[in-house]
Amino acid sequence: QVQLVESGGGLVQPGGSLRLSCAASVSTFSRYTIGWFRQTPGKEREFVAAIRYSRTTHYADSVKGRFTISRDNAKNTAYLQMDSLKPDDTAVYLCAADARIILSSIPYYANYDHWGQGTQVTVSS
Repeated sequence: QVQLVESGGGLVQPGGSLRLSCAASVSTFSRYTIGWFRQTPGKEREFVAAIRYSRTTHYADSVKGRFTISRDNAKNTAYLQMDSLKPDDTAVYLCAADARIILSSIPYYANYDHWGQGTQVTVSS
């Protein structure tokens, strides 16, 4: 069973930055695609970014140029660097992992087997 733990959320002013971490308890971490999603009350879980085992990255149009996903396989950890934050970025951010997800399925949350509990990000002045 893969356990994922997110950290790094908090309150930040518009235009500010945060770095989220997703720590995984699996020895084969390097084989997993890691995705970041976000969710606000009453809305469907939204794809933010993903990084494959090959380190290929994918981003939602709403965060391109502002967010950067990366991974450190030696630490079993993935990161989401968030810059130029906007109030619309306010959400619970969740990381997800899957070892067999195909390219076309990456943006769809239902295709990920493992999830963390999430970390709250609030962008407000």
